[in-house]
Amino acid sequence: MTDVRPAVSVDGHRDGSESAVSAQHTTGSVLHTLFHSEQGGHEQVVLCQDRETGLKAVIAIHSTALGPALGGTRFHAYASEENPEEAAVRDALNLARGMSYKNALAGLDHGGGKAVIIGDPEQHKTEALLEAYGRFVASLGGRYVTACDVGTYVQDMDVVSRTCRWTTGRSPENGGAGDSSVLTAFGVYQGMRASAKHLWGDASLRGRKVGVAGVGKVGRHLVGHLLDEGAEVLVTDVRPEAVEHITAAHPEVVAVADTDALIRTEGLDVYAPCALGGALNDETVAVLTAKVVCGAANNQLAHPGVEKDLADRGVLYAPDYVVNSGGVIQVADELHGFDFARAKAKAEKIHGTTLAIFERAAADGVPPAVAADRIAEQRMAEARRAGGGS
Repeated sequence: MTDVRPAVSVDGHRDGSESAVSAQHTTGSVLHTLFHSEQGGHEQVVLCQDRETGLKAVIAIHSTALGPALGGTRFHAYASEENPEEAAVRDALNLARGMSYKNALAGLDHGGGKAVIIGDPEQHKTEALLEAYGRFVASLGGRYVTACDVGTYVQDMDVVSRTCRWTTGRSPENGGAGDSSVLTAFGVYQGMRASAKHLWGDASLRGRKVGVAGVGKVGRHLVGHLLDEGAEVLVTDVRPEAVEHITAAHPEVVAVADTDALIRTEGLDVYAPCALGGALNDETVAVLTAKVVCGAANNQLAHPGVEKDLADRGVLYAPDYVVNSGGVIQVADELHGFDFARAKAKAEKIHGTTLAIFERAAADGVPPAVAADRIAEQRMAEARRAGGGS
């Protein structure tokens, strides 16, 4: 049986081995991020381990000011030069913080949280592991509600829900809403139309050249919306089969070799990063030809200051956590008995929210990312003063 203990322990070593020393260094670095950095301020971080199933997971709760924290579960290997557990914790912290802001601007009565399961989902994901993970989420008593993210799918949430009632993003057969990428893509499309309206005075994307980097669950739905409106679409993905799937279904779509080639494309109007985070860094911003960046990926800004670099180059950036909130709107609606029309109507409001952020940015003389943060922080602060949250 899983030992469900919300404890800050890294790898379970109890001797004086090198691994224990490494764990001590990792914990110290994480605690500094949590308590002292600008990216910290989280309410709770839970490190979870079940040796029988091989589960190693991180659950980060950033805020419950607006209500129970809501955010997906990422299943990722974290193959990096640094300690993979350290990378996973940092990812969970960043993603949880982003969910607080996303849920606030989406108008949801939820705070922000995120979970990360460490490992290659193709090799390590089992039903027993997911059930063990569900027991850890359940031990939080509803402070965190989980859903799908990179590496997890609807069928995985069905398994997690066997041991945790605070699970959303389930299949319709199990009382859920199904694939949340449908409304995620719809929301990005609405944000893109708002960007076009703000920059060019017309929300239509007809005739606009749009480059989509990443055509997985969300990207392929976004491509469909763009083609339906008459946009010229270019795509790329690290997985050739994903590109082949798109071009086979839509021969008019142009495949580009890689992201570097895509962002340098002459005449590109809109760049839509729809894969993993960090797509906007010093190197990519310097060569970007698009006038608008609006995509589904989380944490697109590689570091603070990139938002100013974009603004200085005349590139309109639609904050990622604003435009990609359609998915969380969908899974939040599921908690109240899912109604697709109701959830889609909420996701359609992303258009107006994005325009309001651009207007606030212009009035305050700041980049849109800063304006979005201010609006989200204001809503959370008002909720705390009113005694809201869990």
